[in-house]
Amino acid sequence: MSRFDFDLFVIGAGSGGVRASRMAAGFGARVAVAEAARLGGTCVNLGCVPKKLMVYASSFSSAFEDATGYGWSRPPASFDWAALKANRDRELGRLNAAYRELLGRAGVRIIEGRAQLRDRHTVEVAGARFSAERILIATGSRPVRLPVPGAELAITSDELFGIERQPHRVLIAGGGYIAVEFASVLRGLGSEVFLSYRGPLFLRGFDDDVRSTLAAEMGKRGVELRFGTAVERLDRRAAGVAATLSSGEVVAVDLVLWATGRVPNTAGLGLEELGVRLDARGAVIVDERLESSVPGIHALGDVIDRITLTPVALAEGTALARSLFGGTPTAVDYSNVPTAVFSQPAVAAVGLSEAAARAAGHDVLVFRSSFRPLLHRLSGRDEQTMMKLVVDRASDRVLGVHMVGPEAGEIVQGLAVALKAGATKASFDATIGIHPTAAEEFVTMRTPVG
Repeated sequence: MSRFDFDLFVIGAGSGGVRASRMAAGFGARVAVAEAARLGGTCVNLGCVPKKLMVYASSFSSAFEDATGYGWSRPPASFDWAALKANRDRELGRLNAAYRELLGRAGVRIIEGRAQLRDRHTVEVAGARFSAERILIATGSRPVRLPVPGAELAITSDELFGIERQPHRVLIAGGGYIAVEFASVLRGLGSEVFLSYRGPLFLRGFDDDVRSTLAAEMGKRGVELRFGTAVERLDRRAAGVAATLSSGEVVAVDLVLWATGRVPNTAGLGLEELGVRLDARGAVIVDERLESSVPGIHALGDVIDRITLTPVALAEGTALARSLFGGTPTAVDYSNVPTAVFSQPAVAAVGLSEAAARAAGHDVLVFRSSFRPLLHRLSGRDEQTMMKLVVDRASDRVLGVHMVGPEAGEIVQGLAVALKAGATKASFDATIGIHPTAAEEFVTMRTPVG
């Protein structure tokens, strides 16, 4: 009989924590998971799922506009923020219940409350103490606010989903996924949107052609981009908030959204007191087995700050459960992880950007195509789709795939399989396209650029 209450105690019931819990229990481990908020974590409650639902909602405005070129006439459309919020919240409630059912069916004990570590084998939740042979930290990340005067007058993405009324004028500070996606969403829903970013172009780390193409297309849709500027202060005004930018411009808005990044959510867990090593951002430092500097304490997902994507956390949860309880030591392969930005138009990529490929020493060939989608030949919309392949000249291997355009995520997901399998440009060239689709452009680009 084990001297511990549980074989595995998981702190955090987000994507990675739930996956590790369910799989470990499936292998016969006694598992508990503690959660201080709603089951499903950021992705289900404050990220991927509600955001994608809002992306869908915001896409209808352009669809209505495009329909007239195809002979459709309609009365003026109107948007009801409260109806969207109610329907979205109902779906999130369904998902919360589904997560609870999945964990219960797997035999995982759910403990509600904020957990703290007391020693390497003891966790305390709401005054009750539990012992475990192994502990998993899966507490995710939290948004940060800029340290400027009046910072408290702005909200973060965590709070955006709870606002009761649609803002008419919005300033978004930031240049990552969250900033770009919510700028597109709110603009699509009819708000006037300003985006301020201190760098020369948003989406740092993405291919430069992706970044410049998206900036141009978002500008066409009416998003007011302010690159090379930062928010210096916020002041309360009778009608909302006045934001002073480093350029000297003062923007009066109803709402300011901090989308300036997220940091690992490790504060107050008791990790440092136990000797668990954290990096400068507060992320738990782990080895290839996802084990921290303290034996028996593991971590995964956003809290280790490697690749902060839900599917990566799921892969880490799977690998950990298999390694600890499934008898199959498993490491996560972080190469060629695809990603998408659900902006309008959308962005997706897998593999190396052109700049990263050159920096890694590759002699590259670049294949790029920009074109007006067939849909817009009749809609009249001035929008360009951009597709790009980065190829190693010596081996002919495709190093990177990049796209800006409708359904970019759906298209690049399939191409990620090809890159994982080591596809060459010759493989792409030998593949017959599906016509007429945008995706066929990836297998018809023959002439390198530049």
